[in-house]
Amino acid sequence: MHLRDASVSDAEAILEIYNHQVLTSTATFDLVPRTLEQQQDWLTRRSGAHAVIVAELDHGGIGGFGALSAYRERAGYATTVEDSVYVAGSNQREGIGRLLLEELVRRARSHGFHALMAKIVGGHEASIELHRQCGFEIVGTEREVGRKFGRWLDVVLMEQLLTSSR
Repeated sequence: MHLRDASVSDAEAILEIYNHQVLTSTATFDLVPRTLEQQQDWLTRRSGAHAVIVAELDHGGIGGFGALSAYRERAGYATTVEDSVYVAGSNQREGIGRLLLEELVRRARSHGFHALMAKIVGGHEASIELHRQCGFEIVGTEREVGRKFGRWLDVVLMEQLLTSSR
């Protein structure tokens, strides 16, 4: 397996991984699956410091993907990014999520970002632990800010400072 930048030709594989999460989990608060056109557009708009990476398996399939996104639109937040990591169900617990997240941390640091944030649904202990192992710490919990599958959901906010502020 190796990591590489995603291309529009990866849209279908990314879509399959993402839409499975939309339909079956609270890992994303999206409620409606994306269309192939929407996924292609999302990939087309991503580049540079906000690119998408994929974990390409030895047999050529995509085992997961990750992305860095702007944390907020206001200019004062420009030095902060948020990570997203999704792994195909059949490839979970194989270390793909860790490889993707470590690469996102490396890229965020190399692009000169100061802070890297993660918003993780409360109770998703595997993702919280993965982020903790990669240097993140919990900095707060947003209570009942999401609703999916008829339940109110908390969001755990984790952060890793990438550069010294002193």
